[in-house]
Amino acid sequence: MHAASRDAVDRLRHSLDELVRDGRGGLLRGRRMDLPGIARELYAVADLLTEQPRLRRTLADPASPAAGRSGLIGRLLQGKVSAPALEVVQQAVALRWSSPWDLVDALETSGDEVLLAAAEGDNALDEVEDQLFRMERILDAQSDLSALLDESVVPADRRVRLLDDVVGGKVHPVTQALLEHAVASQRKPTAVLAIDALIEAAAARRNRSLARVVAATELTDDQQARLSRVLSEIYGRSVDVRYAVDPAIRGGLMVRVGDEIIDGTVATRLIRIRAEFAQ
Repeated sequence: MHAASRDAVDRLRHSLDELVRDGRGGLLRGRRMDLPGIARELYAVADLLTEQPRLRRTLADPASPAAGRSGLIGRLLQGKVSAPALEVVQQAVALRWSSPWDLVDALETSGDEVLLAAAEGDNALDEVEDQLFRMERILDAQSDLSALLDESVVPADRRVRLLDDVVGGKVHPVTQALLEHAVASQRKPTAVLAIDALIEAAAARRNRSLARVVAATELTDDQQARLSRVLSEIYGRSVDVRYAVDPAIRGGLMVRVGDEIIDGTVATRLIRIRAEFAQ
C-alpha cells in the first residue's frame, strides 16, 4: 500500500474510532448503535464496489472533487444503509487512495474494526481473540478443511455453511461474524491469512502485540505469564501469549511474534542434527 492509501487508512481509522466510541452499548444521536449491523453494511458496500469496477474507479479517482465522490455514494446508498455506515463510507470515498482496491480493502477492514469494537464493548475481546487463534490452529492442522474454505469456485454461501458446521453456536457471535466474512470475502487471499490479520487487529486494539506459541504439552498459567514477561522485555512492548499444543514438536516451544519466528522445538533440533550427520 502506497503512502496516500496508508495516510487514508490512518485517517479513516481515527474517524471510525470516534464514530463507534459511544456505540459500544451507548447512543449515537439519540439512537442505540447496532455495531454488528453497521459492520454487515460496510462489508456489503465493499462487495458492491468489488462487483462494480466503474463505480469503484469513480469513487477512488483522485482527480475528481472529494465532495463530488462523497455526494455520489451518498445518493446511491441513501435509505439503503444506516446513517452511521453511510457516514463511514462517505468519509472513506472522500479520502485520497493510491488504488481503487485500497478503498475496498479499507471498507472491509472498517467492518472488522467495528465488530472488534462491539466485542470490546461486551468485554469479550480477549475471548474473541482466543477463538480466532484456535480457529487458525485448526485450519493449519486440517489442510483439507482450509482448502475447502478457500475454494473460490464454490459459492460463498456454501463455504459459509461449511464454516458454520464447524463453529456454529460454539463461539462468540462476533467471532462467528468475523470468520464468516473472512471465508466469504472476495478480497481475502486465504482464510488463514484473513484470521491472522484479525488476531493482530484484536491485539492492536489493546495496544499489545501477540505471540503465537506452539508447545508440546499444556502450559500452566505461571508459565504463560513468565513467557509473556520475557517476550515483553525482548520486544520492548506488552506481548500477550496465545498457545496451542502439538505433541509432534516433541518438546520446547515455537514462538511467532508478527513475522519473526523463534523455533526452540526439539523436533527442529533433531532435524538439524540429522542434517549435520548426513553431511
